[in-house]
Amino acid sequence: MAVAKAAPGKTLLNPTDHTLIMIDHQSQMAFATKSIDATSLRNNVALVAKAAEEFGVSTILTTVAEKSFSGPIFDEIKSVFPEANIIDRTSMNTWEDERIAVEVNAAGKQKIVLAGLWTSVCIVGPALSALDQGFEVYVIADACGDTSDEAHDMAMQRMIQLGARPMTSLQYLLELQRDWARGETYDQTVKTAVANGGAYGLGLIYAKTMFNASEGH
Repeated sequence: MAVAKAAPGKTLLNPTDHTLIMIDHQSQMAFATKSIDATSLRNNVALVAKAAEEFGVSTILTTVAEKSFSGPIFDEIKSVFPEANIIDRTSMNTWEDERIAVEVNAAGKQKIVLAGLWTSVCIVGPALSALDQGFEVYVIADACGDTSDEAHDMAMQRMIQLGARPMTSLQYLLELQRDWARGETYDQTVKTAVANGGAYGLGLIYAKTMFNASEGH
């Protein structure tokens, strides 16, 4: 018989158990992205980057053909990680670049969280490769995008069928916070949610302005 315990599930993410890899959030890739509008994509990417920085998540940033074709990484990422070493690749599958393997192994995390453009190429490649090598893989679906809804949806289904776990950008932030009593990250989590959390952020502004309300902490 199962016994309830006041403890988080093992598949829930925490700041120290995973490596986030943000892949090919670049202008040229975004131009052809149709499954999500550019404003929403950039907002969600900003939320993910801010969450990772706030909680000290092991983060790898990578681009493809930055100077010759695809352009610079989104400023929403660069501004959060201004000193980061961004690995520029030629391979469409990030996982096939030896420098990425070195970074992943140095971080030493069993869980890999992915976000990037396009879902059917630049996310499917590393997701399936990491799963094949025994890693647990999570995909932040709304910080990804593809050339059509069908391309994005089929890519997500393909990864899920092989064991990847889908999530969203706001879910990622709140899963890392998990408890409003965590005062050391409370203010920044609320700030990020207000700036990039959509209607939820508006709700926070309203509650604090009208009632000086706050989550119990």
